[in-house]
Amino acid sequence: MNIVSFTGKSGTGKSFQATALAQKRNINAIIDDGLFIYKGQIVAGSSAKKCATKTGAIKTALFYYQNQREEVIEALAKYQPETLMILGTSDRMTDWIASALNLPPVGERIYIEDITTEKERQTAANRRMRQGEHVIPAPVAQLRRDFAGYFMNPLKIIRDFAMGTNVGGAAKTEEDVSERTVVRPRFSYFGTFKINEQVLRDIIVICAEKYSDSLIIVDRLGTGKTSNLAITIDVMAIKDSETINKCLGLQKDVYKAISKMTSFTLESVNVRVKDLAKDREDLYVRKLHQ
Repeated sequence: MNIVSFTGKSGTGKSFQATALAQKRNINAIIDDGLFIYKGQIVAGSSAKKCATKTGAIKTALFYYQNQREEVIEALAKYQPETLMILGTSDRMTDWIASALNLPPVGERIYIEDITTEKERQTAANRRMRQGEHVIPAPVAQLRRDFAGYFMNPLKIIRDFAMGTNVGGAAKTEEDVSERTVVRPRFSYFGTFKINEQVLRDIIVICAEKYSDSLIIVDRLGTGKTSNLAITIDVMAIKDSETINKCLGLQKDVYKAISKMTSFTLESVNVRVKDLAKDREDLYVRKLHQ
C-alpha cells in the first residue's frame, strides 16, 4: 500500500481540499480526523469532530482508542486500497497515524501550501475562526446521526471517475457526485448549541396559520437540545375526512421550516389530536375560550 500524507496547519482547508486532491491523484482512500473514507463513503472509524472536548478530539484523530483503531485496521485489510492519503497537521502526526494503523511509512508528502494560495488559506482560517466551520469529506446523510444540530451546509462537488469505477473520459453521471459536509464540532468554542423554546413556538404558529380553518394549536412541546430535538404539537381539529391530511401537512411544514430556519436536525415532529370540534363554528368558539 502506498501512503501519501497531506499536511497543513489546522483551519487552512485540508479537509476541503482533500477530496479534489485525491481525485486528481487517483487516490480513493482517505484517513481524516479519525475516519477511514473509501470511495467517498465512511466505512470505519469515529469522527474527532463529534468529541465533546479538544483532548478527546485529538485522541480520536490519532487513533488512541483501541476499538476505533482496530475497526479501521480491519477495514483497511478488507478494502486494501492501493494508495491511502493521511491528513494531519504535521509530518509527525501523519507518521504517528501510519504507525498506529500498522501501515507502511509515508512514501510521499504533500503540503497545503503546495496546492493552495495564501489568500485561500487565509479565507479558510477566517471561516474557522469566525464561524467555527469544519469540513468532513463525506456525504451529509452519513453524518446526521452524529452531528444532529451542527450542520452548516453540504458542499457538493463533481467527483472524478477515479473515486468511482469508471476511468474513461465519458460524461459524468449522478453517481459521480460526492459531498463535503460543513459542520460545527461539539468542542467548538461556540459551545453547546440550544434553541430557545419561544423560537420553536413562533415557527410552529406561523406554519399553522394556513390550517387555521381546520386546526387550533392547543400546546407546543419541544426539547431545545441539539442532540435530541423532538417536537410534539397538540391540536384541536374539526371532525371531518380531511383531519388526518391537515395534520400530516402541518407536521411536514413544521419539519421543513425548523430544519431550514435553524439548521438543526430534527429527531421527530409529532402532531397529536387532543380534541375534536363538530364544525368550524364550534372550532372558533373553542378558540375564543382558549
